[in-house]
Amino acid sequence: MSQPDTIEPTLRGIRACLEGAIPAIAATCAADGTPNVAYISQVLFVDDGHVALSFQFFNKTRQNILVNPFANVLVMDPVTARCYRLHLRYLHTESQGPLFERMKAQLAGIASHCGMADVFALKGSDIYAVERIETVPGETLAPAPPRADLLIALRLCTQRMTRCTTLAELLRETLAALEEHLSIAHSMVLMLDAAAAQLYTVASHGYARSGVGSEIKLGQGVIGMAAREVTPVRISHMTHAALYSHTIRSSLGEMMQAEPSIPYPGLAAPHSQLAVPLISAQRTVGVLFVESPFDLQFRYLEEDALMTLGAHLAAAIDALQQPAEETATAPEAPPAAIAPPSTPSVPVRVRYFDSNCSIFVNDVYLIKGVAGAILWKLLRDHESSARVDFSNRELRLDPALRLPDVADNLEARLLLLQRRLQESDGAIQLQKTGRGRMRLVLAGSVHLIAA
Repeated sequence: MSQPDTIEPTLRGIRACLEGAIPAIAATCAADGTPNVAYISQVLFVDDGHVALSFQFFNKTRQNILVNPFANVLVMDPVTARCYRLHLRYLHTESQGPLFERMKAQLAGIASHCGMADVFALKGSDIYAVERIETVPGETLAPAPPRADLLIALRLCTQRMTRCTTLAELLRETLAALEEHLSIAHSMVLMLDAAAAQLYTVASHGYARSGVGSEIKLGQGVIGMAAREVTPVRISHMTHAALYSHTIRSSLGEMMQAEPSIPYPGLAAPHSQLAVPLISAQRTVGVLFVESPFDLQFRYLEEDALMTLGAHLAAAIDALQQPAEETATAPEAPPAAIAPPSTPSVPVRVRYFDSNCSIFVNDVYLIKGVAGAILWKLLRDHESSARVDFSNRELRLDPALRLPDVADNLEARLLLLQRRLQESDGAIQLQKTGRGRMRLVLAGSVHLIAA
């Protein structure tokens, strides 16, 4: 039997025990000394001297704490099986604010995939002072081998990001860097469309299909919760991963029956997921989302690293989406020409629905929303005047596109449109010809149909 440590452990040093992979056990006493033992859904690290326990039910544990504020909580390291006993003193309950929202989002992210969101609704975050941490004697397993040095990995990722000069390059290089330096093979970036209360995928890495253009509503799953509550949401032990994935796909499938949509690209059976909000100048830009088919891949340390990386990414996205002057006076090197396929024997049919700005090319759904309205404008202008060259500035000034006055994410929408056209049959392409400029490339004649 291994001997207990002579040095008292610190709360930060045992954060792995607070991942929730193994439920914690809380012991409390009533006013007359009657003990009660119960499982706790969440024990959240707050700082070096405090934890927060989830308050979901007015049960015996809750009743005891209100009259006798002391509790013992047993937590276990999910890798080594080493146990620690936390000696806690109840301070207060928070029912609003960042900590409460984070715990609520985390709990909802776990519960939403099994249809128990109402049952597991968080009533409050009980804040406790950690008065002492005791190592429980017992046999333990060998610790996991060390992972990559996250500080070095973060430095390498940000250095790679600073070399990017376009939004497309930034997103591509960031996701590639996650795999190269952090061994995160599956990731995506989603931008927030605040007016539509949803996010849309602009870049993905490691999936069989890109899923560019797929949409997630605010509050839907881990991604939607992270955006809505502006807090990281992490699930490291998705016991119900298949149910979660099925629910996400079912809800998206129901949306597709109501109106066409683009399939979500996520893993069929994820076991670890982490979504971090991208915040720039106190504004939510989008979400960086990573996942893995293995348990316990994203811990507190990975959450800290990706929150830091996300801050750099959000600032870079904002910088690269600033309105740019056309480059007629300072031309860049000419881009490689897009070689269109052979001219089709019949015109390409483009059907547009004004109700949601959706575009169908030869009866196949392409895109909707602002990106669809942009493509329709380009095609109509080409039809009326044979124009092929356009600028971001004129798009911003066109009231028909209904771009917001602030943070219109035009570059992201153009990138989304360009990627969707590349993944279609190739009859219509959008080529970047300089900063703030683009060219419409057509394989042949186009027949426009406004529905």
